[in-house]
Amino acid sequence: MARVAFILLCHKDPDAVVLQATQFTAAGDYVAIHFDASASDMDYRRIKDGLADNPNVTFARRRVRCGWGEWSLVEATLRTVAAAEAAFERATHFYMVSGDCMPIKSAGFVHRFLDDHDSDFIESFDFFESDWIKTGFREERLIYRHFFNERTQKRRFYTSFTIQRRLGLTRPVPVDIQVMIGSQWWCLRRRTIEALLAFTRSRSDVVRFFRTTWIPDETFFQTLVRHLVPGNQIENRTLTFLMFTDYGMPVTFYNDHEEMLLTQDALFARKVSPEAAALKSALGALYASDRMDFTIAQDGRNLFRFLTERGRNGRRFVPRFWQAETTLGRGRELLIIACKKWHVAKRLTESIRMHTDVPAFDYLFNEEDTALPELGGIEKSLAKRGRHRRAFMRMLFDHAASDRVVVCVDTSSLDMITDFFTDRATVRMLEIECDFADDYLVGHAIRVGLAGPQTSSATFARLLPTIRSDMIYEREAIRDVGFQNTSHIRETASIAENAAALARFLSVDMVVAERLAQTPYLFVD
Repeated sequence: MARVAFILLCHKDPDAVVLQATQFTAAGDYVAIHFDASASDMDYRRIKDGLADNPNVTFARRRVRCGWGEWSLVEATLRTVAAAEAAFERATHFYMVSGDCMPIKSAGFVHRFLDDHDSDFIESFDFFESDWIKTGFREERLIYRHFFNERTQKRRFYTSFTIQRRLGLTRPVPVDIQVMIGSQWWCLRRRTIEALLAFTRSRSDVVRFFRTTWIPDETFFQTLVRHLVPGNQIENRTLTFLMFTDYGMPVTFYNDHEEMLLTQDALFARKVSPEAAALKSALGALYASDRMDFTIAQDGRNLFRFLTERGRNGRRFVPRFWQAETTLGRGRELLIIACKKWHVAKRLTESIRMHTDVPAFDYLFNEEDTALPELGGIEKSLAKRGRHRRAFMRMLFDHAASDRVVVCVDTSSLDMITDFFTDRATVRMLEIECDFADDYLVGHAIRVGLAGPQTSSATFARLLPTIRSDMIYEREAIRDVGFQNTSHIRETASIAENAAALARFLSVDMVVAERLAQTPYLFVD
């Protein structure tokens, strides 16, 4: 059976370190600890005293003063790995964690998972070909020598870099090494660790090279594992669930994230807030429990993206040139149906096509496979339609040989609606106001990836009010603009009221409008 040796690098909160190590070892696993030499000696003694009677805990033989982006983090890891490899002969896997990591599965689940997967789990993407690095230095991390800490010695760091660049003092990557990059949160098998430690002893040239690279904890282990282990024995992912904000900062988890964390396809999570005492206690107890039934919904990242993007209503300062110079044409009428429930709007456009001669198109700016005529390729993707929307609509008018066209748009498309209302053409809008029952919202959450069939009712109970509020917000945002030539039909209105609104919107007589208002099952979910 798998036995895990956790490689725990930490620098603060000694009581939490003791608790974390105790929780890990209670399930029969091991912990090797490196406590940053920059931290208090008194705190280090508290950790050692608190774990003195625990035979499943060991410490790195020498503490290293660690700095972000420096080789010191790799050195501290190597020293801790070496201590674990020597102390724990029965350890089958070595798992890199920090003081902010906590298990989100039971030890039994973790051990069975590792038994079933004879692989090393480590992100390792090609350094030069992948897009893992989003901004900043790329090859500069490797070909120049970095002697100073970029955060604490910023002036020296950039002065040294500038001098090397001006003088052309670059260096090659070791010829037999393909540099890889990825997350530092890995889980490696014992034989891989043994091969890696042996490599560091025999290849001082490679160690010397990485010693003066920038942020080597993202490249050193990733490169060596790919160099030493066949590719079919490596799974290119981390078993630690972590997320980042738009600004590249790690997302912090709190007490109310417990249920979401347990449903992720990972074994551990990072980073858990030091203040989340209830969450840490629950996850620690979970690891020591015999629970094996975990439902994987894998909705964490989509939920986070949805919640953090709410309310971001950025606007472009000036129109694109094709928006500024392209018009639908004077004398034309664009008739916009704005509705969040797509099936309702589609039933209405089908009825419009049946009872009038006005060409009506469904969600051509929101739905990829909307039925459209051949327009020279611009119709083939949502991106093209949206990017050149006025030119696209002009071509649609021409193809339809009509000066009046109906289109459906989602109520989230306020920017697009606003843009069309600034056109020289006549623009009218019909807003369809629907009720948002829980069953509809559950289906909507699943369709857009905010939830899955396995998402729990407790998660939906928290999520549905947010989605409902978001939909109502979109509707109110459209109304707040105060667009002219706007009509409304409502699920709760009478046939006569809705017919009057449809007559104004489409400029049809009341007989036709009443037929449209009586469209079978118009508002039925």
